Amino acid sequence: MDSEIEAQIRECEARLYAAMSASDVSELDTLIDDDLLFAGPTDELATKAMDLDLHRTGGTQFHEVVPKELEMRVWSEHFVLASAKVFLSGTYLGNAFSGDYRYMRVWRKGESGWRIVGGSVSAIV
Repeated sequence: MDSEIEAQIRECEARLYAAMSASDVSELDTLIDDDLLFAGPTDELATKAMDLDLHRTGGTQFHEVVPKELEMRVWSEHFVLASAKVFLSGTYLGNAFSGDYRYMRVWRKGESGWRIVGGSVSAIV
């Protein structure tokens, strides 16, 4: 069962990267849970509404999203911890960024499928 769940999360992560790259707010809305709490690279806490608004308004723009590795821990049939190393370039509130980043995400499976309920991202220096 763990390998089946891991395959589902890998698919969700791929969908997420595509949605991030395109600022596809509809797809991000599907993949992100309403209860999201996410710590950004400058330690600010973000909610789903904040994240979607940044994509909607162009406050966050990704030019490159290149996944490098993905590790997972299947906690149960409803919860998975994913750790991803990703090369990113783009702009955040007008400031350019480029480099490797580490995402930690908690995926929860509910009635509408797998959704991100928590996480963080930090620059790898």
